[in-house]
Amino acid sequence: MKPKITLKDIARELDVSISTVSKALKNSAEISKDTKDKIKAFAKFYNYRPNNIALSLKNKRTKNIGVIIPDIVHHFFTTVFRGIEKYANEKGYNVIVCISDESNEKEVINMEMLANGSIDGFILSLSAETQLKNEYTHLKELLDQGIPIVLFDRVTSEIECDKVVLNDAEIACEAVGHFIKAGSKRIALVTTEKYFNVSENRRIGYLDALKVHNFKVDENLILTLSHDMENDMLITEFFQNNKVDAVLCVNEIFAIQCMSIIQELGFNVPNDISIIGFTDGILSRFSVPRLSTVAQHGELMGETAAKLLIDRMEWLDEVEEPFKTEVINATLIKRGSSIN
Repeated sequence: MKPKITLKDIARELDVSISTVSKALKNSAEISKDTKDKIKAFAKFYNYRPNNIALSLKNKRTKNIGVIIPDIVHHFFTTVFRGIEKYANEKGYNVIVCISDESNEKEVINMEMLANGSIDGFILSLSAETQLKNEYTHLKELLDQGIPIVLFDRVTSEIECDKVVLNDAEIACEAVGHFIKAGSKRIALVTTEKYFNVSENRRIGYLDALKVHNFKVDENLILTLSHDMENDMLITEFFQNNKVDAVLCVNEIFAIQCMSIIQELGFNVPNDISIIGFTDGILSRFSVPRLSTVAQHGELMGETAAKLLIDRMEWLDEVEEPFKTEVINATLIKRGSSIN
């Protein structure tokens, strides 16, 4: 049996452009008879068949993109959406945004509603409950229907699709290294549940940095907080019961909470305890002292996700490209909450 070939394969073998192959197979007058005959013969010999699902979808384009985000509390997700909308609008696409509210059920309902002829593809970050349950049937079903999906930030290896992620482990390692170079000896990590892939990667980076600098890992210095509960009491008890001189928080809200409680307990930030949090949002820029942060470049992540999706949608019947995972490199921004 001959292997399945794509327009890209034909173009490569015959040393012509993909556009030329596509036009030749559609009998376009723009292509010479000799070139058309050669391309058609090659395609026939290798049993080339167009992607009928993709062709059908392309012929029914809505020029709408569905975006599902877990919440609007975290500044990061609003910046990602801004990047998606900016790029999509420039390419002539509209964006419809829904909020899953960290609920698997809402995520599924939103996607089913939009997939019913309203959109051409999805960009989403997985809800907390979806990651907790490890339940991705709704995504697989949409992909099987030929609807392209791009996952960003909160992703899973269970789904084969285009993805955009942050270099979470690497930048967390850099942040802890910054503490160590400034003289910190007892560095804490304030994180959330392990089923969040981003939190787990940041924990790995924290541990890697300690090992690289020959620091002993003290599990007592890792505080795990719930993403959906009031955590003031746990944070207070943690800093009352543990000697800490630096703390890395996996999101901006945890960092601001920790800094407020640390100061209420009578500690000075950063002289007694330095703090770095993820996400360079409004809270970070207006806190006292201003928070040192990991800038996640949400707009760039959004633009990258939108480009991946639109490229995938516009070439559905032309090229079967392998899925890509784009990595956005974060930046450590040093401000008043850490000793620089």
